[in-house]
Amino acid sequence: MELLKMEHISKSFFGVKVLDDVSLTIRPGEVHALLGENGAGKSTLMNILSGIYTRDEGTVTFNGQELPNGSISAAENAGIAFVHQELNIFNDLEVYENLFLGKEITAAGGRLKKKAMIREAEELFREMDVPLKPRIPAGELVTGAKQVLEIAKALHSKAQLIILDEPTTALNNNEIEHFFGLIRSLKEKGTAFIFISHKMPEIFAIADEYTVLRNSRFISTGFIKDTTAEAITRDMVGETYANEDVYVQRELGDEILKVEHLTGSGFSDVSFSCRKGEIVGFTGLQGAGCSEVLQTIFGALPIHSGKVEVGGSSMSAETIHRAMKTGIGMIPANRKENSVIPDMSLLENMYISRHTIDTKMPHISKKAEEKRFGDYKKTLNIKANNSDDLIVSLSGGNQQKIILARWLDTDAQVLLMDNPTQGIDVGAKEEIYRLILKLAESGKTIIVNTLEIPELKKIADRCIVFYHGGIAAELPHAQIEENTVMMYSTGAL
Repeated sequence: MELLKMEHISKSFFGVKVLDDVSLTIRPGEVHALLGENGAGKSTLMNILSGIYTRDEGTVTFNGQELPNGSISAAENAGIAFVHQELNIFNDLEVYENLFLGKEITAAGGRLKKKAMIREAEELFREMDVPLKPRIPAGELVTGAKQVLEIAKALHSKAQLIILDEPTTALNNNEIEHFFGLIRSLKEKGTAFIFISHKMPEIFAIADEYTVLRNSRFISTGFIKDTTAEAITRDMVGETYANEDVYVQRELGDEILKVEHLTGSGFSDVSFSCRKGEIVGFTGLQGAGCSEVLQTIFGALPIHSGKVEVGGSSMSAETIHRAMKTGIGMIPANRKENSVIPDMSLLENMYISRHTIDTKMPHISKKAEEKRFGDYKKTLNIKANNSDDLIVSLSGGNQQKIILARWLDTDAQVLLMDNPTQGIDVGAKEEIYRLILKLAESGKTIIVNTLEIPELKKIADRCIVFYHGGIAAELPHAQIEENTVMMYSTGAL
């Protein structure tokens, strides 16, 4: 029996076809991986399913009933829930208020029954075995906890089909395993899932079937047990994927960044240094302190003790503005909350940092900025039309390139990259790796924090492994291997 049947779906934006005769079938109790590079059409197809977009052609049938075209409420009422990659949490509301938003329990006269909602939230969190508290303001949650709350919202809606768009991005290994346990438990009760992820190990661990899209078209479908990661990747990129090390050893310059006995939120007594043109990898289990160290160097978190020197000068005032003036730029893990300014254009998002710190340029010359934007667009291969377009009109990968251009525009010499390929497809990742190497060859010093060890093997001169807020090991490029890193990450060595 089919739960969902999408047949011959086509969609165009401004005359450009973004979906061309795509079909998808989902059965009850199935985890179906929807795969493809960024821009392949996955998100558009899911937005049509959830009623956010209208379809130009084709039909969508759910539980035997055709869904009306472009109706969010119809999709929700039918039993379809969408957990988006970008978090949709209201930071000013409490956890339980986010859970019940638009579905509040009310008494006569419309009065909110807060106690009933809080009790129901507590019961749901107990069933999920997650440590969320209903009365905590959502803004106080770390990113991983916000992702869990998003998942809880979908489960609370009693959906028969849950769309998961990169749901594990902000979860640590234990949380991912627990989350997969929840999915398997719900599968047994008949709940179906559409699982969108670029992480092949996750796909093969949780999915039953798969569908691949490429260039807006349907490419292949089948059972996970009957295929391989290499075969799926070939379908995604349209060519044989060479899983080769792109790393190139380079001549390094003098020391440019020195961190001595640094202690801050989530880490203590961290010391290391970086040379000009060096790529240093940070890794460790989620919560090991890697991200917090980067945020502290950038001035986003306070220094409790220790010091940071850039180019031989101590950062006396630990603020973001001071870090920027000193020549440090940062691409944070959550670009939606911490990087992207959605109401600003591509051009404005690019030049805002340079004009924040450059007091010699009180006036902005759009002609000059357009020239700089054009140069970065070419250098970084940014896929965009007009610099006046809003940044939210771009894919996540191209938004990330705009943020990188922002820091290159300040002439930052030290670039801190916190999970820079988050949510980026296989082909685009290779492009980012080569871009990072190219920047290092030009003399930029780069620290990359990632949980993906193969990523570090491709780009890092050395790897610093964190465990429980401290440095467990420093490994040269030749010793960056999955097993070795995992042993240090878990405290086994």
